[in-house]
Amino acid sequence: MKKSLVAIAIFGAFAGAAHAQSSVQIYGTIDAGIAKATGNTAIVTKRDNNKLGFKGTEDLGGGLKALFQLEIRYESDTGTLENNTRPLFQGQSRVGLQGDFGTVRLGRGLTAFQETSTYFEPWSGMPTPVGFQTDLQVAGYSSDPLSPAGNSRNRFSNAVFYNSPVIEGFQFNATVASKEGTGNAAIGFVAPSAANPSGNYAVAANAQAGSNPYSVSVTYTNPLFALMGAYERNALQAKLWSVGGSVNPLDSGLKLMASYQHQNDENFKIINTNTKAWLVGANYDVGPGKIRAGYGQKTPDGVTKTKQASLGYDYNLSKRTYLYADISNKKTVSSANYIGVGLHHNF
Repeated sequence: MKKSLVAIAIFGAFAGAAHAQSSVQIYGTIDAGIAKATGNTAIVTKRDNNKLGFKGTEDLGGGLKALFQLEIRYESDTGTLENNTRPLFQGQSRVGLQGDFGTVRLGRGLTAFQETSTYFEPWSGMPTPVGFQTDLQVAGYSSDPLSPAGNSRNRFSNAVFYNSPVIEGFQFNATVASKEGTGNAAIGFVAPSAANPSGNYAVAANAQAGSNPYSVSVTYTNPLFALMGAYERNALQAKLWSVGGSVNPLDSGLKLMASYQHQNDENFKIINTNTKAWLVGANYDVGPGKIRAGYGQKTPDGVTKTKQASLGYDYNLSKRTYLYADISNKKTVSSANYIGVGLHHNF
């Protein structure tokens, strides 16, 4: 009997230790607001992505950890999955290992460039029309042009992701995707015209990439400033390179940032294959809030230049909840204004 009790006690101790070495976290955001754009009625919408995520780690010993992360995107105004056509785990679905060598993951997620560049954008990569991440900061580029219609275009599926350890402030990041098709619809040949100044070559349905899409970035960070350099090639072999930088004057609450992007899409577009873009921005923490501001331009070959100016303010109600207000003006052939207010909560 005593031996049985001892065995049970030992088993319980080991089970408790194993349990303590693993952790799973449920997290997310919910964001909802009201916005009005030129020529449209006011709508209930969002500033940031709404997400429900699950992530966890397991200590494997010897400095090695297993990790996973699954992230659902949804619409707060309707309760449906984001855009209704996107994957269940639209945000990401990755599993991997972490150790002294860095972090290696497999699955679906933001590319090295897309993940790195958000630090140099005044709305931190939020998909609001007031921000710059979905257009000017990527020079109109798509990381995943062969995904199904309605899918997000800043991720790789069927990919391997690597993040090096941070060494003396430097970090290297890389993403490489397989060539397999991801369900795109067929794209017909379009000759250059007034309506489509570039034209485009035809692409078959569920096309495979001609060569492996990949993305690399290098960053350097310290308390006063940060730098980024990145290069990416997608499944249609469009190429994008980008450089960015930010300055954080010590204890001032001010962050100044800028980036420049250049896209070459000569394997899909027939003429006018280059697009250049730049932006400057600032974040300023003042009192219980944050001021966001930015200005940028995008210049595609043969197409009217895009100019955008945006201003926003976050008012923190707590560490996890804030109110926000944004205003933006975007000019191409015509000028359009966007105004939005809302509430954001992290959990």
